[in-house]
Amino acid sequence: MRQKLISIDNIKKSFQLSEEVIVNALRGVSVEVEESEYIAIMGASGSGKSTFMNILGFLDTPTSGTYILDGIDGSTLSSDQQAEIRNKKIGFVFQGFNLLPRTSALENVELPLFYKGGISSSELKERAMNLLAKVGLAGREHHHPNKLSGGEQQRVAIARSLINDPSIILADEPTGNLDSKNTEDIMNLFTSLNNELGITIIMVTHETDVAEFTKRNIVFRDGLIINDSKVKKRRTKIEHPKQR
Repeated sequence: MRQKLISIDNIKKSFQLSEEVIVNALRGVSVEVEESEYIAIMGASGSGKSTFMNILGFLDTPTSGTYILDGIDGSTLSSDQQAEIRNKKIGFVFQGFNLLPRTSALENVELPLFYKGGISSSELKERAMNLLAKVGLAGREHHHPNKLSGGEQQRVAIARSLINDPSIILADEPTGNLDSKNTEDIMNLFTSLNNELGITIIMVTHETDVAEFTKRNIVFRDGLIINDSKVKKRRTKIEHPKQR
């Protein structure tokens, strides 16, 4: 039986834009996530999905409600404690890759553990090399981002997200800057990581065909969850436009 990894109860988030204007980004969201789930978060711009993901990643705090990650109540933690939990348990993948341009693929992957310390340089290098091989970049370790394709850069970012052996990966539009072929490759890589390593993956996407690679879709509208359902027929391919 899978263990509960995330429990969110009646989370609300408001932003005070001015004395007169308050935006209620989340208006009472409750959801549970078990270990090894693979979830797409969907919704139009302004629906609350990005705010929700920021709270999941301890990048923002709710106005009210409870967020428990792996048995830890986030509302009881200081900002330093939240940062420690974030570094230990969460890997992040972004639409824009967020790689250091003057640093090799290997060094980009090593970076989170390099700053954390407590690991020898040889062990760190071996771990990063193994992760790059796992994401299909063996032999590309010493290339800088400008010598890598968009799909390869995202693979580096995914390897970097795994370096701390996280319980969960949060991905924000991870295929947003990729063509259909690289999108398919990245989504199948996420599927492999979920199936083989059991990593819980939660990603924001606005693309229905991308969401169909996952196992569960949660749809936001106006700060509320309006649909939460299993994917009945999962996708493994994306139809590529035919050249004329």
